[in-house]
Amino acid sequence: MPLVTTGELVTRAAADRTAVASFNVITLEHVEAVVAGAESVHAPVVLQVSENAVRFRHGRLLPLARAAVAAAEQAAVPVALHLDHVRSDTLLRQAPDAGFSSVMYDAARLPYEENLAATRTAVDWAHAQGLWIEAELGEIGGKDGRPGLDAHAPGARTDPDEARAFVTDSGVDALAVAIGSSHAMTTRTARLDHALLKRLSSTLDVPLVLHGSSGVPDDELAAAVAGGITKVNIGTALNIAMTGAIREFLVARPEAVDPRQYLTTGRQDMARTVAQLIRVLDRTPA
Repeated sequence: MPLVTTGELVTRAAADRTAVASFNVITLEHVEAVVAGAESVHAPVVLQVSENAVRFRHGRLLPLARAAVAAAEQAAVPVALHLDHVRSDTLLRQAPDAGFSSVMYDAARLPYEENLAATRTAVDWAHAQGLWIEAELGEIGGKDGRPGLDAHAPGARTDPDEARAFVTDSGVDALAVAIGSSHAMTTRTARLDHALLKRLSSTLDVPLVLHGSSGVPDDELAAAVAGGITKVNIGTALNIAMTGAIREFLVARPEAVDPRQYLTTGRQDMARTVAQLIRVLDRTPA
């Protein structure tokens, strides 16, 4: 079916009090697995390409983006494309022509005023191109190999009053909030600050996004959705599934040399992970 926009999927999820699952993809196998997993549970999904993934692909956005567009157009469920954690203005400006309907502009590493100014400039440009734009306030650790912040460290949590001013002054369409998750976690041990999420949800009138969701257990994810999260970003969970399946295959068959054999198992395990996590986001705690 035709590409849909991230904005419409998030808006629909908010109306249904659920969250849209947004999966970061690195290879064609990631793309195919995300679509297959979403199709198996008849759910819409967002394919996300991060600036890090583009860097891995020699700085070229279009090869993976074109593959994602083609997969989305042949999918049996609605699929949107999102450009994630963009710091490069050059990359930002490639988004519309590459098929992306939304961008997460990442200036969260900067002091507040600089973050706001950079984000405002990005928002003005993105809106003029018809792009939906997400930003981040507070630091969701673990990106680029950096450790997650201590729960009580300055900047480790999103302040509701600061967030309200930031959303108003920047004009962003959605905000990624720091409530206890961390990027690149390989264990599902994160505990979220649900009291803070409640305050943020009641304070802000834009959709809230959870980054670093691979490290968040099922019950915590479901509670976050019930508390107001409407877009959930997942990446590392797919990599764990793919790597684990390939490692198991090659240990059992050390003579194997055809990548189609072990990539098939990796793709299948990623698709199962996608389906399982989408089911979690569709349920709410009693």
